[in-house]
Amino acid sequence: MKVRKAVIPAAGLGTRMLPATKTVPKEMLPMVDKPVIQYIIEEAVAAGIEDILIVTNRAKSAMDDYFDYYPELETRLVQAGKEKELCEVRRAADLANIFYVRQKETKGLGHAIWRAKRFVGDEPFAVLLGDDIMRAKKPVTKQLIEAAEKYDASAVGVQTVTTQAISKYSSVKVDPLEERIFSVSDMIEKPRPEQIFSNYAILGRYVLKPEIFAILEDLKPGYGGEIQLTDGLKELCRREKMVAVDFEGRRYDTGNLQGFLEATIDFALDHPSTGEWLRKFIKQKAGAL
Repeated sequence: MKVRKAVIPAAGLGTRMLPATKTVPKEMLPMVDKPVIQYIIEEAVAAGIEDILIVTNRAKSAMDDYFDYYPELETRLVQAGKEKELCEVRRAADLANIFYVRQKETKGLGHAIWRAKRFVGDEPFAVLLGDDIMRAKKPVTKQLIEAAEKYDASAVGVQTVTTQAISKYSSVKVDPLEERIFSVSDMIEKPRPEQIFSNYAILGRYVLKPEIFAILEDLKPGYGGEIQLTDGLKELCRREKMVAVDFEGRRYDTGNLQGFLEATIDFALDHPSTGEWLRKFIKQKAGAL
């Protein structure tokens, strides 16, 4: 199976990051020198993805504008001799073939994925959640694609979390296949303590077969009164093979303030323009406390 397409659900209201996200999409918040969603698209491209669909809502046209050409700005940069800045502006627009579809009603992640049905067609596809930035030597999406191709199966990205934290995620029932890869037989969204299958939680990355769409189309609302992707995956893993990949890398939940700041600091420390300065600044601040 060849994975060429990806879907990025980005239609959420960003309520965990208010008031900043009242008028600015959370995916467009700047993290060092790029918006959050650019890091996610760059991961998809590095994993071999060619076509990307972003599921948006009516308040997120800024994303469409950002990944487009801006002739007026580019002309000014050329006139000012700012070749480096021009290259960066054009690079964002040329990262991939990017398409958009709106989720006209807020019905949950499962519904957002279902909106990608016509874009995906009969192909397997990756899903990268718009809140989650992954930092890894090998792109996390690539790790999932390799496992999905090896086992001819859908794949979900997982890592272990604490028993206290698993109630915020989807707990997965797994059996080992090889190092860091497991077969999946069941899962549950935001489990109560007595419902936990394991401390392996699904964290923001998926490779799915197109059979998921027929399941999502008839799925009834679940947790929170929304159409939950986890409920669709629960049915999918009962019908056909699914694997969980305990991926290597660090995940940042940039949809909340703490995760956003953690990611910003870590990436800024590695950025050639800010790393040395930030280390000195942190040491000065630490000495003053």
